[in-house]
Amino acid sequence: MGTLYRTRAQLRDIGALAAATLAVGASFGAITIAYGLPAWVPVVMSVLIFAGGSQFLAVGLLAAGNPVAAVLAGLLLNARHLPFGLAVADVLGTRWRDRLVGAHIMTDETVAFALAESAPQARRRIYWLVGATLFVVWNTGVVLGVLLGGATGDPDALGLDAAFPAGLIALILPSLRDRDTRLVAIAGAAVAVLLTPVLPAGLPVMCALLGLLVLFRPTRRPPTRPAPSADSEPAKQP
Repeated sequence: MGTLYRTRAQLRDIGALAAATLAVGASFGAITIAYGLPAWVPVVMSVLIFAGGSQFLAVGLLAAGNPVAAVLAGLLLNARHLPFGLAVADVLGTRWRDRLVGAHIMTDETVAFALAESAPQARRRIYWLVGATLFVVWNTGVVLGVLLGGATGDPDALGLDAAFPAGLIALILPSLRDRDTRLVAIAGAAVAVLLTPVLPAGLPVMCALLGLLVLFRPTRRPPTRPAPSADSEPAKQP
């Protein structure tokens, strides 16, 4: 019963995640068309890159005419896949074909689902199930968004331009409970806002990484009390 219940819970969670991925993929396709980019750009990007948030950022920078910043920002955002790959190296297998395909469909969700399993076979099964599902659903959503993009009108009027940033803010809110993370986020946001009027589009976002310098600030140590000497100890009453 425990295994059956866990399997049902996993399928339910994967289904909910797939539904959200479909909606976000559709918004990505529609936003790309609304920015005036060719219809093949979001489709090819989703098939060959499959990077979610990096694609939203890249499309915004491409629309602003800064392709170099789009590439660099995508590389920085996806740098987290390096430790992810080490964590699930045993799941991907030993053949180069499996490693290449497995690395391509690697997302935060696939890694999280896989690491939640203790048995190697279960980790491998859930990784490929979640990865394949999200890849198919994401690309399906993107195609739907491209097809419906012409009928959405102005994305600013529908709020599509704010949908994904709002989702990202909701995702990072729990992390802001940590004091150091909160200071880095505030410092990075301040740097980006201050540099926006003077730098080309896309560069202020990358300069927000300077907020990490907050972690190297000197910390104050509490004053240490001197150890009491033998002469300062009160005399014991007989």
